Amino acid sequence: MPLSPARPVPARIFTQAERQAFYDIVAARRDVRNEFEDRPIAEDVLKRILAAAHAAPSVGFMQPWNFILIRDPARRQAVQAAFAVANEEAAAMFPDEKQAAYRALKLEGITKAPLNIAVTCDRSRGGRVVLGRTHNREMDIYSTVCAVQNLWLAARAEGIGMGWVSIFRPEDLRRILGVPDHVEIVAYLCLGHVSELYDRPELAAKGWRARLELETLVMEEGWTGAAPEEEEDQSPAIR
Repeated sequence: MPLSPARPVPARIFTQAERQAFYDIVAARRDVRNEFEDRPIAEDVLKRILAAAHAAPSVGFMQPWNFILIRDPARRQAVQAAFAVANEEAAAMFPDEKQAAYRALKLEGITKAPLNIAVTCDRSRGGRVVLGRTHNREMDIYSTVCAVQNLWLAARAEGIGMGWVSIFRPEDLRRILGVPDHVEIVAYLCLGHVSELYDRPELAAKGWRARLELETLVMEEGWTGAAPEEEEDQSPAIR
């Protein structure tokens, strides 16, 4: 089938106030764990947030994402139990002198947040050959991560906090949520209203790791970076 004719339309020019609002939202985004309030997210707000996620770019316009909304306390308790097992495994991976600091961190809000969302990537969507994914099959995963970022920023604009929980055995989460084998679980998110947040990323505020200077990460024309960091330099102790 031939492609239908289309013409570009004039690009919208945003005002200075609109541009600044966007940058303010980016700067104010936080990975929320413990600040969720116990009140539900209104359905119209949730719909706007999900619509923003669905507006994300995707390779070949395959739109590989699905959003599993999880409100049931028993199911969230099962997810939290799966997290607890994996979190203990994760703690043991750190040097002995860092394990206490790791365990002191609050790394999830699964049962405290009123809404959990699992974001998945259907790797079969669009068929066997997808425009733009012919030479890099992971592009559908990257597209789904773009949807997560859109969701995160839209939530912050609506006064909704969001935390991304990544410490799971994938097979445990797949079993609890009944996700089929051809679908990848990309993100497990906790959402809820917030009235207080850290004024900078929580792991920076608690001394786990400082933000890198942007100037040290920008390169011209090719790779000019340093060798990999030594293990002992990667995460300073909490102070």
